[in-house]
Amino acid sequence: MPPAAGSPLALYIHWPFCASKCPYCDFNSHVRERIDEQHFAEALLAELAFEAGRSGRRPLASIFFGGGTPSLMAPATVARLIEAAQAHFPPAADIEITLEANPTSVEAGRLAGYRAAGVNRISLGVQALDDSVLRFLGRRHDAAQALIALGAARTIFERASFDMIYARPGQRPDAWRAELARALALGFDHLSLYQLTIEPGTAFAAAHARGDFALPDADAAARLYEATEEEAARFGLCAYEVSNYARPGAESRHNLAYWRYQDFLGIGPGAHQRLSLGGEVLATRRHRAPEAWAALVGRHGHGSTEEEAIGPRDRAREALLMGLRLAEGIEAASFHARTGIALADAIDPAILEAACEEGYLRWDGSRLVASSSGLLRLDALLARLAR
Repeated sequence: MPPAAGSPLALYIHWPFCASKCPYCDFNSHVRERIDEQHFAEALLAELAFEAGRSGRRPLASIFFGGGTPSLMAPATVARLIEAAQAHFPPAADIEITLEANPTSVEAGRLAGYRAAGVNRISLGVQALDDSVLRFLGRRHDAAQALIALGAARTIFERASFDMIYARPGQRPDAWRAELARALALGFDHLSLYQLTIEPGTAFAAAHARGDFALPDADAAARLYEATEEEAARFGLCAYEVSNYARPGAESRHNLAYWRYQDFLGIGPGAHQRLSLGGEVLATRRHRAPEAWAALVGRHGHGSTEEEAIGPRDRAREALLMGLRLAEGIEAASFHARTGIALADAIDPAILEAACEEGYLRWDGSRLVASSSGLLRLDALLARLAR
């Protein structure tokens, strides 16, 4: 069943613009020679007001500025959006406000401005600490800039995270451990890990098809993944989700709302949201193209192109797909309250029994958890487990 009206919300704000398009990226990001920041900020504020008008004054637990490259926004724009969000929704006393930034010298120079604007958690897109790899990935910073930005982030923000990409061509576990250690030694409390994959329509898809490079096979990628967990643990970070590591208490509260299948608002081009209204859970999708999205907002107050109620069976499938990514797994009572379906009725009993016998899953009747070996096989498990 949908949550009570007073349950907290998470808010995602999408800034779709980038200075350049990374060859591996299939996110909704766009390169423009000129950006009318005021125009797009006004559209974001209008769409936020529209959603606030229909969702009511529920507590706001988190705000996450993602992209694209949110650190291309002026700190004053970020401040306006934070102020508006907290006017529409009463903020939690410990509200988490995260902004993604790249470690170029220009963006790193704005970190203090974002902190003054109200951002209290920064997420740096480092991706690698090897200059040749950074060039291969199409990044606009080098390792030296990344380390300077990491150091500045730790000074300015009490909570800071960074992203790294693994399973790169020719990557060795020993070199990967050393690379991770250089960043983790700065005292970060959170790491997000991304496996390099070939996504359709990207520049890497064409290059890979030509045979320009090869990625590590599944066994090699698994060894790198296991090395990440071991290296993170040396610095006090535990895996709390399949691709995220944190010191206890430093988990991303915003992303936990997704994985726990709670309500969240998503505003901006291409944003998705799940919102409980009128006894239903509504799935909303915005127009992906920034200019078309802004035009829709101007006409209707929002840039949605699709909205539909999610039935109990689909809610159960989504909750299962998200929840098993977490180290805490899925709590059966919460699952039933959110979806209207008992957890045991949402999974194939034969597949569950086999997965438990193999040690991939643990199920005690009240909680379903994926083991470390199960997390390595999560996609294959989920494809067969959900009814």
